Amino acid sequence: MKKLFALAAVALTLCGLLTACGSKTETANDVDLTGFYNALAEQYGWGDDMMDLDGEMLEMYYPGLGDIPAKQLLAKAPVMSYAVSEYVFLQADSEQDAAQAAKILQTRIDSQADGDAFYPETIDQWKAAKVLQNGAYVALIASGEHQTEIEDAWNAQFGA
Repeated sequence: MKKLFALAAVALTLCGLLTACGSKTETANDVDLTGFYNALAEQYGWGDDMMDLDGEMLEMYYPGLGDIPAKQLLAKAPVMSYAVSEYVFLQADSEQDAAQAAKILQTRIDSQADGDAFYPETIDQWKAAKVLQNGAYVALIASGEHQTEIEDAWNAQFGA
């Protein structure tokens, strides 16, 4: 009887561990990118200073990004380009698609850092911008003033 009880306790513990592991994976698959951006916008007071990049504007900023199959895509840039404050948050259909998106986003950073940003201060800020990939999720974070904080917030969603 004691052996049966011990065996049942071990089985229940294993089920609990497997369930806990499964919930971590599910949480990572359910990151709300719009909610993430809205929390940042509220925290940093972006308000109406940011515009959506979609359609022709998306293609102009990130050629080919709109062709990548995505479950979620949010792209924002400042209405006035006096400040480096550009964000793309994307959940691709696969890690391979996310890697392709990351290349497109890195091209944007490279071109801005190589002189397209015009002013020395903004070029330096673009040099600090990052593309981060976590599985099928990818982000371009170009935020001169809050770069590290926003990178950390992005990574925290994935337990990194």
